[in-house]
Amino acid sequence: MLTEQKQLELALIANEIRKETIKSIASIGIGHLGGSLSIADLLAVLYFDQMKIDPNNPKKPDRDMLVCSKGHAGPAVYSALAIKGYFPKDLLYTLNKSNTDLPSHCDMRKTPGIDMTTGSLGQGISTACGIALANKMDGKNTLYTYCIMGDGESQEGQIWEAAMFASHRALGNLIAFVDNNNLQIDGTVDQVCSLGDISEKYRSFGWDAVRVDGHDVAAIHNAIENAKKITDKPSVIVLNTVKGKGIKSIENQASNHNMSINPAQLEAYLNELDEKACALKGGCV
Repeated sequence: MLTEQKQLELALIANEIRKETIKSIASIGIGHLGGSLSIADLLAVLYFDQMKIDPNNPKKPDRDMLVCSKGHAGPAVYSALAIKGYFPKDLLYTLNKSNTDLPSHCDMRKTPGIDMTTGSLGQGISTACGIALANKMDGKNTLYTYCIMGDGESQEGQIWEAAMFASHRALGNLIAFVDNNNLQIDGTVDQVCSLGDISEKYRSFGWDAVRVDGHDVAAIHNAIENAKKITDKPSVIVLNTVKGKGIKSIENQASNHNMSINPAQLEAYLNELDEKACALKGGCV
């Protein structure tokens, strides 16, 4: 169980991830904001509580790995990496610009701390399966592979091929997440192609599956800790999230998938997040 102090620390880090993500997208004027903000709490828990990693040695062989299959959420991952110390925060403001090391979608050849190039939706979970299987074959069962998928992305058939494979190979060292914010670029997930009960689908494929509040760092922490106790099958944690979480004026809107941010909006969004941080801390002087 997380202490109250650790919960506060992680919630504040998630808030900081949102701030840095917004600032980096505003530096170029447009970007994938909504689905980046919805996974900030998860990234805070992974990078600052759960993952065995070393920012000073990003390619350390005996490390946990993260595959952000919904690669368009790269800006949030970059923000988490910068806060963790993989590279200076100033680099965030080169996002998607000429000769940048921070392209719009995650690229392992460019960015320190990125373990897998992603962006072609549906493919990330397959590569995560490959990493987990390799670790299992090498006897490194205590190294975990984490994979973040979108709910819209989960309409891809490759997702379910990988789900079948992971169960068949009993990849207990694979923990996946579905960012279930119920929106994709063309509208609601139910309108485009309903997924039904995602948790039950994974169970039918032989996975352990739970559903938690994706903005509750304690709930995410507990779900991951419980998943680590399951060694004979892969686990998926379905996160109930809000696309655009943290900025009330854009929350739950499909239009925030890829949106512009002007200077006035930037100031308003950062002020809103500063107020959130003050509220979390019980006030600011």
